[in-house]
Amino acid sequence: MIKNPNIDVIFFDLGSTLIYFDGYLPDVMELAYHELAASLSESAQTLNKDAFLSEFLSRLDAYHLERESELIEYTTEQVLRDVLQRHGITKLSPAELHQHLERMYSVTQACWKVENDTYPTLQLLKQAGYRMGIISNAGDDWDVQVLIEKAGIRPFLEYISTSAAAGIRKPHPRIFQMAFEAMGVTPTRTIMVGDTLGADILGSKNLGMHNVWITRRVNRSDTRAHEAIILPDQTIDKLSELPDLLKSWPS
Repeated sequence: MIKNPNIDVIFFDLGSTLIYFDGYLPDVMELAYHELAASLSESAQTLNKDAFLSEFLSRLDAYHLERESELIEYTTEQVLRDVLQRHGITKLSPAELHQHLERMYSVTQACWKVENDTYPTLQLLKQAGYRMGIISNAGDDWDVQVLIEKAGIRPFLEYISTSAAAGIRKPHPRIFQMAFEAMGVTPTRTIMVGDTLGADILGSKNLGMHNVWITRRVNRSDTRAHEAIILPDQTIDKLSELPDLLKSWPS
């Protein structure tokens, strides 16, 4: 494969781009949240598990709606600490809090699988001379780092950014600008590859990046409104289509 001389860096989204969720999300999340509540109640005997869980889920829903409009990332840890304080549990150290979250995330992490074409595609792109990174919206940076490690793709990546670590979410321009600064590259010499029109494609277009929408895990009913107004530069169904697409990418 010959590298396109006009492109230096490829940024990827993570979920539904390089890895995919293999499970029925509502059921998996319900189990994960109950594991969190069980872990907390085992160490904090005064905690009313049902009352905690009800408030935690309510607060999560509210924060998720708020962050989508404000593009400020409220991490899962922040929400958890706030709810626990309302239940009189105020002395948990960051390490203790993290242990409880680990138990929750262990449930969801078991459901993430690597796409069959991820490793060979990244290998081909790296051999051609492309530099690569990840920009991912996520409520917990540690969780993303674990998923990257489990997927075995860290050696391909020069840069990894999560909204949990940055405090802002795609499509906020700053999370992309941080990536440009870290990689020492201008937007016009980069491509963003992701599955979300509102976050990946709109965010990159606003900054003059090239962009590719990958659709194999996309729920078209969820994107129908965006499809009419957010037009990606290119669309692929599978990641393995990217190398050939880059060969013919217009200057």
